[in-house]
Amino acid sequence: MADPAERLTAHLRRQLGAWPPRGVQIATSAARSAPGWDGVVRTFSGVRTPEGTVLSVEPALLDRARSLLAGCATLGEARPLLEPLLGGPLGEAAFRWCEEPADLQPIGEWRPADDPALPEWLHPFGGDALVVTGEDGAYLAGVGLKRHDEDAWEIAVGTDDRARGQGLARRLVVTAARHVLDQGRVPLYLHGLENIASARVADASGFPDRGWRLIFVHTPQD
Repeated sequence: MADPAERLTAHLRRQLGAWPPRGVQIATSAARSAPGWDGVVRTFSGVRTPEGTVLSVEPALLDRARSLLAGCATLGEARPLLEPLLGGPLGEAAFRWCEEPADLQPIGEWRPADDPALPEWLHPFGGDALVVTGEDGAYLAGVGLKRHDEDAWEIAVGTDDRARGQGLARRLVVTAARHVLDQGRVPLYLHGLENIASARVADASGFPDRGWRLIFVHTPQD
């Protein structure tokens, strides 16, 4: 099995067109014009680390973006120049990944994500979802997997209000992360910077905050 860090590098090179970052790099890739895990084409994406930033734009904007941002050393310098070109403000989310999940007991069962007994938010993920149900068979918590490519799968977790505070989310994330690693992929976990509950789940599950951030363009529906 490939090392998770190697898998992550391969994933980011495929998705962004360049990795690792050196200063502010402008790149493009086939992913900018191809449907993602959910069928949506994302014409821009980026990842920032303490070492630098890679900003991946659609091919038609590559030359303009490189010319516009020539000389920019930080994302802060690039942001006001790039946002008008992309047609919206840039947002950031925590980008986490895992090499060794926390030592928690596994939980849940794998069921088809489109099972009508599962909540609708799980249906778009496709494949199997990892879920926990109550004694009455009702959904309590679950994980969907965003199968980005052959190197990285992203974990998304949700808990029903009546099941919060029981530690289900962290155990589900750990169970799913082990599954992703067993499949030869690196597990990812993304969350909003203001989502303290999700950050705590990530911390407890073995997804440290390394200071990496996903960069995206805010759309009107965000």
